[in-house]
Amino acid sequence: MTTPSLRSPQNREIPTGWPVGSFGTYQEAQSAVDNLSDNEFPVEKLTIVGVDLMQVENITGRLTWPRVLGGGALSGMWFGLFIGLIMGMFASEGSMWLLVSMCVIGGAVFGLISAAFAYGFTGGKRDFASATTIVAGRYDVLAEQDVATRARDMIAAMGQPQRPLQGANGDER
Repeated sequence: MTTPSLRSPQNREIPTGWPVGSFGTYQEAQSAVDNLSDNEFPVEKLTIVGVDLMQVENITGRLTWPRVLGGGALSGMWFGLFIGLIMGMFASEGSMWLLVSMCVIGGAVFGLISAAFAYGFTGGKRDFASATTIVAGRYDVLAEQDVATRARDMIAAMGQPQRPLQGANGDER
């Protein structure tokens, strides 16, 4: 029996299958599936599921007016360079570099002003920069019912460190 939820990345249903391995990192789960693939296991019947998801926000630094304005100007310059080069392709050779220069300067000014307005409207309520990621507490490998026992046994034989398998209700298996 083929489970459509294991096949379609657009399908937002909860994946089904039997847990055959549980790992502390995605790399460990990926390595287990890769080893199964190397042993000609039908890996299309497997799914790696991140469980106990957490949003982690790593603070990368303090925001100050000079940092905000510099970042805005630099971002605007890159955008201006991009626009200038595109427009320069259609300009005469003599005026191309003047056009690119004007776009870079205009982009820097626009970026600086945009960044100043955006930062000014925060009112000092968020004076730090950060990067947000989603991480999982563990990564389970699920298998379709017809291959689950074989997959579990093959993963166990690999000797990779695993976490205890848990059922849908959180009980260890």
